[in-house]
Amino acid sequence: MNNNFVSIILALIIGIFVGVIIIKIIQYVKLNQAEKKVEKLLLDAKKEADTYKRDSLLEVKEETYKMKQEMENEIKIKKEEISNSESRLIQRENSLDKREEMLQKRDTLLDERDNNLLVKQKELSEKEVKMDDLLKEEIQQLEKIANFSREKAKDMIMKRVENDMSLEIASYIKEKESEAKLKANDKAKDLLVTSMQRYSEDVASEQTVSTITLPNDEMKGRLIGREGRNIRTLESVTGVDLIIDDTPEAIVISSFDPYRREIARLTIETLIKDGRIHPSRIEEVYNKVSKDINEKITELGTDTLFNLGIMNVDPELVHLIGKLQFRTSYGQNALKHSIEVANLTGLMAAELGENVNLAKRAGLLHDIGKAIDYEMEGSHVEIGVEIAKKYHEDKDVINAIASHHGDEKQLTVISTLVQIADTLSAARPGARNDSLENYIKRLEQLEEIGNSFDGVEKTFAMQAGRELRVMVKPSEVDDSTSYKIARDIKEKIESEMQYPGTIKITVIRETRAQEEAK
Repeated sequence: MNNNFVSIILALIIGIFVGVIIIKIIQYVKLNQAEKKVEKLLLDAKKEADTYKRDSLLEVKEETYKMKQEMENEIKIKKEEISNSESRLIQRENSLDKREEMLQKRDTLLDERDNNLLVKQKELSEKEVKMDDLLKEEIQQLEKIANFSREKAKDMIMKRVENDMSLEIASYIKEKESEAKLKANDKAKDLLVTSMQRYSEDVASEQTVSTITLPNDEMKGRLIGREGRNIRTLESVTGVDLIIDDTPEAIVISSFDPYRREIARLTIETLIKDGRIHPSRIEEVYNKVSKDINEKITELGTDTLFNLGIMNVDPELVHLIGKLQFRTSYGQNALKHSIEVANLTGLMAAELGENVNLAKRAGLLHDIGKAIDYEMEGSHVEIGVEIAKKYHEDKDVINAIASHHGDEKQLTVISTLVQIADTLSAARPGARNDSLENYIKRLEQLEEIGNSFDGVEKTFAMQAGRELRVMVKPSEVDDSTSYKIARDIKEKIESEMQYPGTIKITVIRETRAQEEAK
């Protein structure tokens, strides 16, 4: 029994030992298989890494090659542009050299002419001295022959003439006094015409657009900005319309308000010079330009008062006078119109013996309401009267403002003169906008009249129709005939046309001999 139990225990121990050995063997086999799998995975990963590395290198090489090609193309284009610029510069240098030679030749000719003129002037001065000496000798000889001095002879003649003409002079004066009474109306017209002739100024109508020249066409894109944000900011801040079309190196600012248009123009020009163009910079420059414009308005008002000789004006009223520069009426600048009315009123007041300074003051302030009529309700006359009362202007000035359009009765001569001057300034030809059709017809008629004469080659109407230049054929028209053509054209224009102002006719007869050295 004991032997069987011992043998069972031995068998059990032997079984356990064999089982442990078998488990160890199995674990060893599994460990070897796992190590082989890990080595295989590492080899596969290394192969994939090498493949990816090779592909990446190939892609980098391809990108590098493409970039190199693009850079070479850009360098080639830049070189072509530089070569073109160099060729243009060379051409300009050549043209400048030719101009310099021509200027040197002209300087030489002018020096020669100056020398000749000096010699002739010297000769003339010597002849004048000789003539004076001869006249003195002749007078002395005449006094000796007549036994009468020059002063005594003059007195005798004057007394005789006075006695003979006294009755005629008296009757002449009486006759002229009667004519003066009959021609009082003509005298009043002459007074107006004389005042208008003494004050003459060129008139240029205000336009609704301003053109800005750009340094290059690239600047258009910068002004527009990404997705148009810059141009939208400019238009919203300044309140104008920007027209950017195919016109090379130029943009157009459109607005019926000259004040806004001027601020927009200065803002854009400042941005172009600065080079930094983005919404925040646009607003910054706009605020600065607006401040500068207000200072400029005050300077304009001060200069206007100084030129007219008007003193003791309230500073706020000076600013309002300057604001008239940026107001228009039918294309006529309000400040220039007011200055013209002030000068005309002052001239007529001087002729009538009225207070000239007060007349100028009333003429200048008659349209002062237009400076802020877009900010307040009411007509510019009502607003102007309120402004004049606010700044304690003279009652004659207030009446002139209130009555210059006939809204109230004119109480003084100055008020009547202001109304007359206002009508003359606004109604005279050229002061306000003329229709485009009439303007073009007038220019065409001028050129047709010039071309209608024999010997005329071409005719050009210039200076908005104020000048006519007529090119004649030198082989058919001589110098004396050219004067006759100018006079005939003048007479034909006066008889057939109606036009504002005067027209200058210039007939040009020119012969050129030209060769080209190669």
